[in-house]
Amino acid sequence: MDSTVLVTGAAGYIGSVVVTHLLARGYRVRALDLLLFGGESLLGVYGHERFEFIQADIRDVDAMAQALAGVDAVVHLAAVVGDPACAKQPELAREVNWGASKELFDLARNSTQVKRFVFASTCSNYGKMKDQSYVDENSPLRPASLYAELKVEFERYLLSSDVREDFVPTSLRFATVYGLSPRPRFDLTVNEFTRDATLGRKLTIYGERFWRPYCHVEDLARSCLLVLESEPGKVRREVFGIGDTTENYQKRTLAEELRKLIPGIQVTYVESKEDPRDYRVDFAKVRDHLGFRITKKVPDGMSEIHRALKQGLISSPDAANYRNI
Repeated sequence: MDSTVLVTGAAGYIGSVVVTHLLARGYRVRALDLLLFGGESLLGVYGHERFEFIQADIRDVDAMAQALAGVDAVVHLAAVVGDPACAKQPELAREVNWGASKELFDLARNSTQVKRFVFASTCSNYGKMKDQSYVDENSPLRPASLYAELKVEFERYLLSSDVREDFVPTSLRFATVYGLSPRPRFDLTVNEFTRDATLGRKLTIYGERFWRPYCHVEDLARSCLLVLESEPGKVRREVFGIGDTTENYQKRTLAEELRKLIPGIQVTYVESKEDPRDYRVDFAKVRDHLGFRITKKVPDGMSEIHRALKQGLISSPDAANYRNI
């Protein structure tokens, strides 16, 4: 590939996997990250001849302008990620997830070289279903947290802005992510449940009836490449949910899957009405329009995390570095 892709948030949970896939595909990668959670996730690719790293804050407009020089495409992942993190630092979340993202997008669309802009949005945009039907890209958005509100705000800006004819912006609404990554996270539902069950801890599950779609981090990374390589007319100003319709789970169902892997685990369910997010997603659009298929399901992710912990590959799974808050 004779193309350079700028990946923001490149050292993160998803970003580090995206970088690996891009390099394997033959792209030149310019990885940008502030390294709030360290940079060990990029050590495995740091010496690659097509890899370049920039430590910078995406709120630094001058640094972003320099980072975009000579770039053909952007995969924008940098953000204050998740409801708890945004609630804890709301002003920072607004600065990064809205203000800095808008500035980066404007720089990219006004560039003469950048042709693609892939934005990592979220299925949290849907908020709460009004009934038990599935939601999709045409459903009303009911963001129920600052994190989702900011994703919706930027997504709308990306889709409605005037852009050059040869500039292709796309928004990807990621399902709830899980699985192993060069930068592990254990503040994600599937990963956290699996860690605790593996370590012999009792699971206390709040709101066990609430629905969420789930998707492995490897498959979310693959979707970014798929969009970068799709025909412009198929992805320009489009929104795609990323996941698989069969991979919608309630928390109770996740616990049942864990019991198959680790018999005898103890689970306590606590009635909760505090989390207003409750949605099942139909992912037919990305399947039918782009041919996207997942390669792993939730039980696969549970199994790999369980094995990695049992074999000691992650020595301190409770470390603060493995959380976003």
